[in-house]
Amino acid sequence: MSVTVRAMTPDDWPAVERIYQEGINTGNATFETRTPTWQAFDAGKLAAQRFVAVEDTTGTVLGWVAASATSARPAYAGVVEHSVYVAAAAQGRGIGWDLLASFLNSVDASGIWTVQSSIFPENGASLALHDRAGFRRIGTRERIARSEAGPYVGVWRDTVLIERRSPTDPS
Repeated sequence: MSVTVRAMTPDDWPAVERIYQEGINTGNATFETRTPTWQAFDAGKLAAQRFVAVEDTTGTVLGWVAASATSARPAYAGVVEHSVYVAAAAQGRGIGWDLLASFLNSVDASGIWTVQSSIFPENGASLALHDRAGFRRIGTRERIARSEAGPYVGVWRDTVLIERRSPTDPS
């Protein structure tokens, strides 16, 4: 299967939203309980750091990656929090790697110096992907929030805080 990673467009939203909902349903992708509207997603994610992986022959969106600013303060202008989602039917095929590599090339070229995220410890595939991409595990945030979706409803969950500093880190 041949895959192309390209910029996300509004036309991709139905597929992106479906993949996002799959992640919510697993209980191991996010604390979100439902997908946002396109307008809310668009307003909250950096336009230059939104990508989709598309199967070349069918045009099917197989996954997505996006980032949001961690703070509105100017001092944090180069710090983002990112998410990577791969459709359940496409997992284990390197789609996450393709998306993350394209995303990291983009953030490095744009002057972003820190990419961070929080991952559930049970999401071993995501942790392994980020380890491979050079992220470091900062620590575990114990019982940081209670799940309200998926199979973990009502359960207080830990998350692993990860970060990657740009090779052109200004510090």
